[in-house]
Amino acid sequence: MSSESKTAFIYSPRYLEFDYGLGHPLRNRRLELTYDLINSSGLFDLPSARCLEPEPATDDELLLFVRPDYLTILKMADAGQSPAAAFRYGLGTGDNPIVPGIYRWSALVAGASLLATRLVESGEVGRAFNISGGLHHAGPGKASGFCYINDAALIIADLCRRGHRVAYVDIDVHHGDGVQSAFYDTDQVMTLSIHESGSTLFPGTGFVHELGEGKGEGYSVNVPLPATADDEIFLWGFNAVIPPLVEAFRPDILVTQLGIDTHRTDPLSHVGISLTAFAQAVRSLKALCRRWIALGGGGYDLTNVPRAWTAAWAIMNDREPPAVLPEAFLARHGGVGFSDLAFMDGPAVIDGPAKGRAWEAVRSDVERLKRAVFPRHGM
Repeated sequence: MSSESKTAFIYSPRYLEFDYGLGHPLRNRRLELTYDLINSSGLFDLPSARCLEPEPATDDELLLFVRPDYLTILKMADAGQSPAAAFRYGLGTGDNPIVPGIYRWSALVAGASLLATRLVESGEVGRAFNISGGLHHAGPGKASGFCYINDAALIIADLCRRGHRVAYVDIDVHHGDGVQSAFYDTDQVMTLSIHESGSTLFPGTGFVHELGEGKGEGYSVNVPLPATADDEIFLWGFNAVIPPLVEAFRPDILVTQLGIDTHRTDPLSHVGISLTAFAQAVRSLKALCRRWIALGGGGYDLTNVPRAWTAAWAIMNDREPPAVLPEAFLARHGGVGFSDLAFMDGPAVIDGPAKGRAWEAVRSDVERLKRAVFPRHGM
């Protein structure tokens, strides 16, 4: 078996030691549910697959992206007490509460993404998946949008330091602002994000005119979606922009953020796609690069996240997602709200004038990208 066909799933039961607090929309139980659904579906038993437990990132590793003063404040907040000036670092807000373990949790997630990176970069595996990662909003000196340490930016910075060209593709419903900002002035990284427009959703960025600056001009690419986008519009915008640009860029390594808060039942967004459309996008990503690091991301409906990321893991292992949810899994987690045995759901479709307006907006933005960005890459 070639190393390119080998895969690694990074997981630790220690993820469950951290809790954002009562009422917070990001619940780490979704990670446990995903692990259990993959296991119950037999997808850890594949000859190509292995499951590995990470260690927390060290300070030296975190400082590849994180500012020293912010790291100090984050450590001080780990006991659940608010240090002086915490709010200046984005801590103590509703999105980023100061609760026990925030530094330990963040270091463990970063360590998991670094482990995935080491495995892929070394050639030990061709594809690795850290479902706890994809915390794409944090900056080097500030928490933002449920994200304390930006593990995606951290591993890309590490890969750049080692001389690699990296393509970063983000399909979370929220714009990957922290990653875009980190690499806005370099041509060593191409960041591509398809997301709900910043006009209607946090973080209010990710517009089509955000193209990079200096050497990085033309290497930041955004496909903002109207709030009424469905499967057809999402997949058309994705396919028109992301695969051709990644193929033209020819990255050494592909890093993806696979948020599933684009789903029609997610409580924190307006765009509404199906699990089937999500899986189609993941299949397209798999074909773009022989070395692939996948990260989790957003997803706030506990019935969607495990199905989406189990489907992604199946695709990473050249398998199709299961047809039905395993009975043993449902018996353990029936109280979560799984309504039936079906693994995937039907198409997400909108009709009427809203669909026409959405098409007009997406087509206009894609044409702007084709004029402004494609020629820079010989297209």
